[in-house]
Amino acid sequence: MTLIELKPGQRSRIVGWTSAAPPARLLEMGMLPGAEVELIRFAPLGDPIDIKVRGFHLSIRKSEAQLVEIEST
Repeated sequence: MTLIELKPGQRSRIVGWTSAAPPARLLEMGMLPGAEVELIRFAPLGDPIDIKVRGFHLSIRKSEAQLVEIEST
């Protein structure tokens, strides 16, 4: 399951990446395996996505969210 599959308000834990080399930008934001992530909302046109990771609110693109593997709920 990937981050893009969560619904607003749902939480999960990051378990890995769908690509061999995760984007450095996401790693720098603290999106590491084991971190809890909550999907806050989708923008009106669906991109970007607002999330909360390690107590910080972040905005990422849908294409980036599809790279983040999470625990299935």
